[in-house]
Amino acid sequence: MAEAAVTAAASAPSVAVPAPIPVGAVLPWAFFVGLLALIALYFVGAEQGATSLIAGSDVHEWVHDGRHLLGFPCH
Repeated sequence: MAEAAVTAAASAPSVAVPAPIPVGAVLPWAFFVGLLALIALYFVGAEQGATSLIAGSDVHEWVHDGRHLLGFPCH
């Protein structure tokens, strides 16, 4: 009985190999994520003062802590 368990454990297990993802399927998502990252970086780093696209200080207040965390000066 113990020999049967040892021989079963010693046999090579089958390993499932995932199918490769084509680059053409990844590029649109990579572009989209990169664009979102650039927009977020703009709002955290530059949305105040002369370069402001949105009037008021609401955006500045929403991203104020992130601005300090990333090392952007703001006041």
